[in-house]
Amino acid sequence: MKTQRELNLGNTLTDTNFRRDNHYVPCEYLKRWESAPGRVWMYRILVSHENVPLWRESSIRGIAYHKHLYTRIALGRESDEIEQWFEREYETPAEEVLQKVTSNARLTPLDWRILVRFLAAQDVRTPARLVDNIKRWQETVPSLLDYALQETVRRLESPKAHREPSARVESAVSTDFPIRITTDVNPNPELATLRVETIAGRGLWLFAIKHQLTKTADILHRHRWTILFSPKGINWFTSDDPVIRLNYADPNNYNFDGGWGSKGTEIFMPLSQRHLLYTKVDGLSPSRGTNVSLDQAKMIRRFIAEHAHRSIFAGEPDTNVPKLRPRMVNADLFKDEKTQWSKWHDDQTAAERNLMSGSEC
Repeated sequence: MKTQRELNLGNTLTDTNFRRDNHYVPCEYLKRWESAPGRVWMYRILVSHENVPLWRESSIRGIAYHKHLYTRIALGRESDEIEQWFEREYETPAEEVLQKVTSNARLTPLDWRILVRFLAAQDVRTPARLVDNIKRWQETVPSLLDYALQETVRRLESPKAHREPSARVESAVSTDFPIRITTDVNPNPELATLRVETIAGRGLWLFAIKHQLTKTADILHRHRWTILFSPKGINWFTSDDPVIRLNYADPNNYNFDGGWGSKGTEIFMPLSQRHLLYTKVDGLSPSRGTNVSLDQAKMIRRFIAEHAHRSIFAGEPDTNVPKLRPRMVNADLFKDEKTQWSKWHDDQTAAERNLMSGSEC
């Protein structure tokens, strides 16, 4: 049987209760760095002009979000189910536990599980992870389409498929995985042409997030987690990509490509200005409440800064941050990113609806 594969890549970049402003760093989390009620200091890594202040005190509600970041198209309509799912399953349960962490209260096994789930969600939901995924999908999506083709071929070869040969048969589009399979059936039952289309964009990202958090993330609960304290006079800051998966050999040989189950990977995330959630996969972790050394704290702060995508958040302006992560002054890139995000929802919605309707993207 002959097959044909086509891959369409879309652009990557009224209900009053509908959640349009999707915070990829939860507000309740950022409150652990409050400089004043509802405010935090922010350092931008990409700015349009050199005269932009290094630090700016900002409203927590007005930062770390994009409109319709997690909005999906379900049955032809916009849905905020992913945003509500994040809040219901990960953010709300973590609020009380984060408060217990910052007050140094005893944590129950359930509390630890909630914290680790919160870390997992925060690892997969950021724009930085979206960018990484799109790069990877350029290589992996074709194999996913091959699998879809094989499944369709299997169905076509079933006895039911041969009862009434037709000129053209179209399969239903999955409401979860953004894929469309079209079959052109030849009068000769031994021949058919299949076309598989998908969009490497929002829909595929949201599908991947749900799969990772409901399936893959279970491995994180097998590790031994702890909370590390910063040394006196040193505070943790955080970022718009706060979960670090570190593969470390020495100060000049490390990367952030570690996996949730990769032996030797260190996974950590600041929980407040003093508390850091930490584990080492298949390794020994210090006991809870351990104060890291000054040198260790400097290295951790370096990793947090280097891993940030576009913003760093702190309880007060930190003079060392610009040294750890010099900002980029690029008016064209700043404008381009702003434009891409302003078009994000319209572009993704149009691409997804075109996929569902069979129109050309």
